[in-house]
Amino acid sequence: MSILSTRSVCASIATAAALVCAAPAHAQLFNIFKPAATKHPIVLVHGFIGFDNILGAVNYFYQVPGALRDKGATVYIASVNPSQTTEFRGEELIQQMKQWAAADKVSKFNLIGHSHGGPTVRYAAGTVPNMVASVSTMAGTHFGSKVADDILANTTPGGGFDQLATAGLKLISWLTGNKTTSDTDLLTALKALSAEGSAAFNAKFPTAAPTTACGQGPEKASIKGNAMRWYSFSGTAVKTNGWDISDAILAGTATYFGDEPNDGLVGRCSSHWGKVIRDDYPWNHLDQINQVLGSIGKNAPDPVAFYVQHANRLKWAGL
Repeated sequence: MSILSTRSVCASIATAAALVCAAPAHAQLFNIFKPAATKHPIVLVHGFIGFDNILGAVNYFYQVPGALRDKGATVYIASVNPSQTTEFRGEELIQQMKQWAAADKVSKFNLIGHSHGGPTVRYAAGTVPNMVASVSTMAGTHFGSKVADDILANTTPGGGFDQLATAGLKLISWLTGNKTTSDTDLLTALKALSAEGSAAFNAKFPTAAPTTACGQGPEKASIKGNAMRWYSFSGTAVKTNGWDISDAILAGTATYFGDEPNDGLVGRCSSHWGKVIRDDYPWNHLDQINQVLGSIGKNAPDPVAFYVQHANRLKWAGL
């Protein structure tokens, strides 16, 4: 080995050592070698007809919590009503955040919401901003869903479809151990997910909204003096895996959007909030959470790796 290369190696070692020594003792090697080791814990929030896990075995964000933890993150999984207003779900989320904060001495959280979980985490940020470090949304229903609009226009309140669907939602709540089954109601949720309901919600919680039609909002925005980072992502594929039965369902709901790019349930522009990292991943609405059981498109990027990568983004932002 030459003297020059020896010096280079020594310099590299010295630089690495300096970085390690400069970090707090408990976070030294942990932060360097763990890409998802965020400063603040991550909270995963499910969407409409969603769940934290089914019978303690299958996570809504399939395989994501384990991967994040393996890479150094502290992860909490929210369990909120699968079919209710954004405010109702948001209050449930806040109560869980307060419980986690008290039990584990946590000051702030990085919130990540999928689908209706997007507006849900925005509600939490707007209501208890001192507890939120960042807000990230995957296919968030920020401007509503044409699927909700269409079903509302063609559903009779109290009719057979309404009653059957609500019974199914209560079953999901029971299987997940959620105690709010009596408050689960399909039409209530659909109104919140409609264009009209979303507009009313956005008027109350406008922070980091896109500044132009189908544009993006700021990456950094504060609420009551509490600075936060805001990110959004989404996909625009529908049928991605011929063996996945959910693709056929999403192909049907995608027809409601006409020519508008969508993931089967949420339009591309509706997903925009804060800084838009990417809005055309080759994922449908369930691929984005690695469902059903990881059956995504053959050549699509790995959703689990995506969440680890985003945690790394939050980590290097000091969050």
